[in-house]
Amino acid sequence: MTRLFALFQLGLALVLGAFPAPSHAAATAEGDARRTILFFGDSLTAGYGLENHLVDAFPGVLQAKIDREGLAYRVVNAGLSGDTTAGGLRRIDWVLRQPVDIFILELGGNDGLRGLPLATAHANLEAIMERVRARNPQVRIVLAGMQLPTSMGPYAEAFARLFPDLAAAAGVELIPFLLEGVGGVPELNLPDGIHPTVEGHRRIAEVVWPHLRPLLVARTADASPQLHPGTGNASVGR
Repeated sequence: MTRLFALFQLGLALVLGAFPAPSHAAATAEGDARRTILFFGDSLTAGYGLENHLVDAFPGVLQAKIDREGLAYRVVNAGLSGDTTAGGLRRIDWVLRQPVDIFILELGGNDGLRGLPLATAHANLEAIMERVRARNPQVRIVLAGMQLPTSMGPYAEAFARLFPDLAAAAGVELIPFLLEGVGGVPELNLPDGIHPTVEGHRRIAEVVWPHLRPLLVARTADASPQLHPGTGNASVGR
């Protein structure tokens, strides 16, 4: 039993210890006064299956767009492969140990694929947003909508309504379908048919950008600091 517990602790350390909890001071590089965009999601955000997930997953692609426009924001990728809304709720407080100005919430897909109760997913997503707002009442939240195969029948229909209903109730920006133009397209997905390729992630970034850019421009107009290009983005878990 002692050896089993030790192995469990080692496994937990490999998952969590590899990504030190970001404090306010550690979250930004010395002299980096940029605001923070935190992408909080599952394997789609994490860039599962990509050789260089920090650069090629859609949050990294968006960081490159942000840098090219000279907007003073840094992207933090807090994607965790296999995560559910319940898992996200359990780890959100740890992730929020750094300042967050814009919060992109991409969770729920795994709940849907597992057929988990939608009322539970709704409650979890709502609780995550409440905790984010409690930490920073001025934060802007963007909710990424997902869809399921129509073969899942009424459950898929109810799942598709989950995100717009939640976004309207919470008063947050909605991306209607994160995988628009990517989901179900073989050449834009890995052999598993679920996770996007590098090109697929570039397409996802194009879906997100029209929802994200206006938030960045509006806040940059409020006397935000100058960007120092080339500092890149960060990851706090995968």
